[in-house]
Amino acid sequence: MRKFKKRSFKELVLENKRQLLNDQEALARIEEKLEKRAQAKLMEM
Repeated sequence: MRKFKKRSFKELVLENKRQLLNDQEALARIEEKLEKRAQAKLMEM
């Protein structure tokens, strides 16, 4: 039986980042959220 290596937090973050960069739909949602936040901050000024 194969023993699984426990991954560090850094390794998990890097894996998640790689998956997000390959997921165009997720990238579009993130960009949309960032644009909304930027617009909200501009409106507050």
